[in-house]
Amino acid sequence: MIVFSHPAFRTFAFGFAGLLSLACTDRAQADAQLLIEASTGKVLHAENATLPWYPASVTKLMTAYTTLRAVKEGRISINTLLSVSRNAAAQQPTKMGFKIGTTVTVDNALKMLMVKSANDVAVTIAEGVGGSLEGFADLMNANARRLGMTQSNFVNPNGLPAENHVSSARDLAILARALIREFPENDGYWHISSIRYGNRVMRNYNSLIYRYPGADGMKTGFICASGYNVVASATRNGRRLIAVVLGSWSGAVRAQKAAQLLERGFNGGGLSWLTPSLGTVDALAPVDAQPPNLREEMCGGHRRKPPSEENEEEPEESASNASEESGNGQAFMLSGTKPQKFVLGPPVETTPPVAVFTGPADRPDTVEQIASATPKKKKKAAAAKTEASKKPAKAGKKEDSKSAKTAKPAKPPAKPKVSSTTQ
Repeated sequence: MIVFSHPAFRTFAFGFAGLLSLACTDRAQADAQLLIEASTGKVLHAENATLPWYPASVTKLMTAYTTLRAVKEGRISINTLLSVSRNAAAQQPTKMGFKIGTTVTVDNALKMLMVKSANDVAVTIAEGVGGSLEGFADLMNANARRLGMTQSNFVNPNGLPAENHVSSARDLAILARALIREFPENDGYWHISSIRYGNRVMRNYNSLIYRYPGADGMKTGFICASGYNVVASATRNGRRLIAVVLGSWSGAVRAQKAAQLLERGFNGGGLSWLTPSLGTVDALAPVDAQPPNLREEMCGGHRRKPPSEENEEEPEESASNASEESGNGQAFMLSGTKPQKFVLGPPVETTPPVAVFTGPADRPDTVEQIASATPKKKKKAAAAKTEASKKPAKAGKKEDSKSAKTAKPAKPPAKPKVSSTTQ
């Protein structure tokens, strides 16, 4: 029997046991992470990258891909008008909220899809391009097979919960790479920081676009079962990387982890020569398993804020704990799994919102139903406050009305009031 008694081996064994224990006891909090080079498909980092996962609204990358292929093949044009059906209008938020019969060009629909992540617009696109949701899903799955996305099956165009609607970090990275390589002329759709519809401005849920230097796409997603997902790309010195993070605790943690992956890729790493080559993304071996269901963790009653795409809630464990534990050998091994806040800067508005509209490109509709809704509510609330503040004053006047009629020394006392205020 061989006995490994060297201190260095014991330290490594302890660290490895810690990692194994973490994987076994904290499975519910595990996520999937993948970092690749856009040009070569080379894998730079992978964790649970081939585990099936619910893609949520990251699905809309395939919706965009399928639509752009239809444009490229001449079946539709970027100015083709799509009509909002009853089914589309009935979709759950997030959505634009257009009325039945509203028309929107493919160009505007794609901008609303990528920035607002509008579920009603996704269905409008699917019905317009595929003839029906089922027909469009067939097109999505045909594209997935052609690209080698062997772990993906799409049921709808928006990623809302549906049985057998699955993908993986591997497949989503393949899809992102195909979008970049096949549609370079449409690259602008992925990194619009905000859109403006009438006087309503909607910011992209992908905060990396305005918080991480070099970020240039692509899409976020969230449902309770999946957690917070993102496919993100960034370019520095002519080198473009794609990061995929699935199953994060919140939008903030999702952005931090993606930024950390990208930063690691751009900065290389002094110990990179120690790590074996992971090959290319399409060569990653799929895992035959059921996708994890994170509903209880993501949407249970323990959350401080209601789960949604806007949730920027931080977990109880701050990412800064990594630096506090840097003296511990095991913490050193685990530090790479914790997001580093320093990577992300404060939000910066780099470009003005991109204007979108309904109706044909040469005769846009007048914005009515959406843009005027919020200001009216604000005006009503302000009017209610004003009325509430006036009521006590009116009551006081009524009580003194009789005395005011008999004697009218109302104006003389006005001067002391002014003097006391100025004092």
